[in-house]
Formats: sequence, C-alpha cells, structure tokens
Amino acid sequence: MTEINWQQEIERRKDDLLKDTQALLKIKSILDEEYATDEAPLGKGVKEALDFMLQLGEKHGFTSKNVGNVSGHLEMGQGEELLGILCHVDVVPEGDGWSSDPFAADIRDGKIYARGAIDDKGPTMAAYYAMKTVKELGLPLNKRVRMIIGTDEESDWRCVDRYFETEEMPAIGFAPDADFPIIYAEKGIWDFAITQPGEADSGSGSGIEVTEFTSGRRVNMVPDYAIARLRADGKQEEIAELFKSFMQKHALNGSPSVEHEQVILELEGVSAHGMEPNNGVNAGLYLAAFLSGLEIPEHAKKFFSFIHDYVFGDSRGNRLGIAFSDEISGDLTLNAGILSYSRETGGRIGFSMRYPVTFKWEEGKSALQNTVGSLGFAIESNTNSAPHHVKSDSFLIKTLQRVYEEETGEKAELLAIGGGTYARSLEEGVAFGPLFPGKEDIAHQKDEYIDIADMLKAAAIYARAIYELAK
Repeated sequence: MTEINWQQEIERRKDDLLKDTQALLKIKSILDEEYATDEAPLGKGVKEALDFMLQLGEKHGFTSKNVGNVSGHLEMGQGEELLGILCHVDVVPEGDGWSSDPFAADIRDGKIYARGAIDDKGPTMAAYYAMKTVKELGLPLNKRVRMIIGTDEESDWRCVDRYFETEEMPAIGFAPDADFPIIYAEKGIWDFAITQPGEADSGSGSGIEVTEFTSGRRVNMVPDYAIARLRADGKQEEIAELFKSFMQKHALNGSPSVEHEQVILELEGVSAHGMEPNNGVNAGLYLAAFLSGLEIPEHAKKFFSFIHDYVFGDSRGNRLGIAFSDEISGDLTLNAGILSYSRETGGRIGFSMRYPVTFKWEEGKSALQNTVGSLGFAIESNTNSAPHHVKSDSFLIKTLQRVYEEETGEKAELLAIGGGTYARSLEEGVAFGPLFPGKEDIAHQKDEYIDIADMLKAAAIYARAIYELAK
C-alpha cells in the first residue's frame, strides 16, 4: 500500500472540519441542572452538543448510540477488541473579560476563539475527522474504533459513569484533551470543602460586619472575581481607601463603592485551570486576605484569618501539612475554587486537590482533618478520583510514541499532569494532545482558542494513531 500522507488527507477536509468545529462551539453546552428534563438531565445545552455529534456521525456513516441522554458513541470497524477515543462536549462557564462573544467561534489570526475551543470541542472534532479520514480511506482494521462522547467531564463525570454501567470498556484508548506528546500519568483529584458553621446574631451592634462574601463558580477553576459587602458603621470611606492601597500593593484591579451604610468591595483576578493554581490570580483568596486585616467580629475574623494563614499564597498545601511530590507526577496542588461567607450560614471553601500517583490519599485526608479540626473547622468530602498511570513499555504508549515522532520529527516524552481526563476511566488509557510543546495553555481562561494549524496537525496525528492502533 502507498504510504499515506496524513497531513495532506486532513488538509483536504479542512473546510468541513472548521465549519463543523465552529458549529459545535456555538452551542452553549454548560451544565444546567436547574432546567433539567428527562430528555436533557444535565441541561439543554450539553444535550444539544451531544445530539450534534451523534447526528454528524450518523450523516457520515458511523454507528451511533445515545446512552441515557448524558453520553453516547460513534463506532466504525470490525473486530473483537475495542479502541476508545474519549472526548467531551461540555464546557466550563465562560467567565468575564472576553474580547469577543465566547460562543461566536470567531476566527482571527489563524485561531478559533470560543469557550471549549481547546477544552475539548476543538480536539473532539479533530479526533472525529481523524476517524472519518481513516473510514473514508477504506483502511483495513482488526479492531472496532469508538469515539465515546461525554457531557459532564467538567463537573462530576456522571456521563462516563452512566456510560460504563451498560457499555463495553475499550481495551486501550486515548483522550485528545490535554498535551502532546503523551500523558501517561494523571494525578488523583479530590474535591472537598473546608467549612465553618454559622452562628446566631452576635449582637455586636456596631463596627464592621461582613454581610456577604462570595467568589468562584467551579472548584476546578481559579476564581477571577470576588465580592464582599460590609456594613461599615461610618468607616466606609476608610475601608475604601484601605482597599485601594491593598489593590495597588498587589497590582490588582477592582473597585470599592459606598452605598449608605455599606461598602461593596469587588476584586478581579485571572482565571486558570485549577490543576495549576499558580497560573491564575485567585480573586477570592486576595479579597479574603484583605478582609482578614480588618477589625471584624470574631466569627468572621476566624474564617478569613484561616484563609490568610493556611491557604493564601500556598497552592502546595505546605501550611496545611499535606505537601507532597513524587518523580512520576510532581507536586500536590490545592485550588480554592469556590469561597463564601455570611454570619448566618458560616464560611465555606471548596477545593480541588490534585495529588501525585504515590500519595496515600487516606493518610493525607486524615492529616488534613486533624489540622482543620483543631482549628474549629470541618471537612466535607465530595468526590475522589484515584490517580492513573500506564506503564511506559505498553503497546499503546510505544505505538503512540512512534506515531508522534514520525509525524512531528520530535521526541515523544512521557508527561504527567494534574488535570483529569477521560483516559483515567480506562485501565489502559492515556491523554494524547492536542496542545503541542511550548504552546500557550488557555483552557478555562478568557479568550480561549485553538490554533487552526495545530488542530489540523493534531488531526493528522490522530488519524495515523487510530490506524496504527487498530490495523
């Protein structure tokens, strides 16, 4: 058989690839349980994105299946073994500060700008066109190839949990939802909250009182906005000036405003993926640090001082006594993604902790409970996803290394990440692209984009990888 020029084959399909990518990106597929129905249990937008992919696959001759209206798949090929390509079409909330409509999918300067462009709709479409290319070339396969599509990856993974209740587990697979060359290890992900109980009216009657404090939308995002409302009892202007000085000291943007007896403090941060909090600026932690320095009632002082003393400026858990690192996957990281306080309801900090593959989670959890318990706080454990690690000498990794090196001419290093991809739902699955080494990672940030040339290059790599793994 004549050697296939995979890049050329993708270029032939470029116009359709871009058109379908833009169409998918225009769907506002954010989790919306408030308006859930039986037909759309996670919201209308994510169901619309799932239907879009299934209908596209049907149009191009793939076998499709909707699984519980929260997941589905597209399949081609013959054989007993199953190769999985695991993708998701849900996105995180758009956030603030975009240069263009986050769901317009504008193309400028060779990039498509939209929420979900790089995470994970653009890569999903690149992988889809890779499958389509292999199918249209009529290449012989001895495995079935199945794209599994989820709609709750950015939240609780109910889609993939529901999918594997009834559907076959692929023998091997990859998720186009992270970085090239190959991610063979993913940290564990523990989502939990540190909480402080509320209290009855303290009867303080005078002085400064924090009546409201909120920041953040998701635990896996660095909050880019925070707001606090204070009853200031004549000290409104003084607090406003202190806040201006604080913002200037830390090179932050925001605004204090005075309304009658209230002062309202708003602070801007920089959003980033929670797997590396240091890539963003956490507006909630900064505002909490400012509030900790005011003369506020003891209940509030305790909460904001805890944040300042144990969380602010420490994304590695050193002060909480849980810092850990290993050679395979690096540092433990801790993102405070959702923060809130009122005297009546108490304080709450929602965290996403990404821990190394050799970290003993039960021991770490116990140590953290002891630390926060001694300070008068409690832990609510939400979800824990164990670390994932595939042996470096496996058929899957060796094949992907060869494909990547021959298609790019670059060394296929093995990487570990703090993010969680659907690859961890397989016994032998890895994350494979689409972000090339040295390229900017703007997942979960404003002005998220995918570089079109890189998307086409990734699609060519995926097409060859599908063929080499399934032939």
